[in-house]
Amino acid sequence: MSQIELVSEFKCFEGRQAHYKHQSKHLNCSMRFGIFLPPQAEVARVPVLYWLSGLTCTDENFVQKAGAQRMAAELGVAIVTPDTSPRGENVADDPNYDLGQGAGFYLNATQEPWKAHYRMYDYVVEELPELIEAEFKVNKKRSVCGHSMGGMGALVVALRNTHRYQAVSAFSPIVNPTQVPWGDKAFSHYLGDDKSLWRLQDPCELLSWADASQPLPMLIEQGSDDQFLKEQLKTDAIALAAQKKGYPITINYRSGYDHSYFFIASFIDSHLKFHAEHLY
Repeated sequence: MSQIELVSEFKCFEGRQAHYKHQSKHLNCSMRFGIFLPPQAEVARVPVLYWLSGLTCTDENFVQKAGAQRMAAELGVAIVTPDTSPRGENVADDPNYDLGQGAGFYLNATQEPWKAHYRMYDYVVEELPELIEAEFKVNKKRSVCGHSMGGMGALVVALRNTHRYQAVSAFSPIVNPTQVPWGDKAFSHYLGDDKSLWRLQDPCELLSWADASQPLPMLIEQGSDDQFLKEQLKTDAIALAAQKKGYPITINYRSGYDHSYFFIASFIDSHLKFHAEHLY
């Protein structure tokens, strides 16, 4: 019996865009995810790009706004879009947009009331890929990409699991969350006072420990007019960390672009091509 239940399905660029729900063993609740299967998946197993969305998003924002399906169909890459947090009446929440449901920060919470459900790291790294590879015509070649909070998540899961991913990229990522308000708020609630756990969620910290002799291909896109750049994102911090480590990263600063999905839609094709180069 299938572990997943179809919610919706549409033909799209000769492939199919679908949404499913399932009961998550790590998150202890029902979860949704989107998947775009390119037409090549009709005849062969295809690689997968996992997209991690940002604060307040669901499994639908990227699917509807980024315009990624056309290029993914051309390249023969599946795209999986998980939700950004556990959800449900019995799942802990907070009235603020940057904590609780919609703000899982792709970590494993250790503190009450969050630890019963907020295990997004395990879900994204282990449970969801296992489910996708069992249920769909995909192979075990994976890449990961994300935006803002999800860009941070993509960098963290990739740097902590370089053997699991072929490449990583991010749009407007929170690169140094231990040093910014979003990270301080989320980590203090989800992880408590143990700063060693905080550092495991910080791309700049992880980069300082990474093996520069075997770097994971990494691409970052950042808009110069992003309203969160100076206070929350601090892209220059990861550029400096990479320089100190001798770790190659491509960072594109895009003049005039902000934090929105218009920015993502403008450059998503180049990111898909970047991933396809390493997935095939």
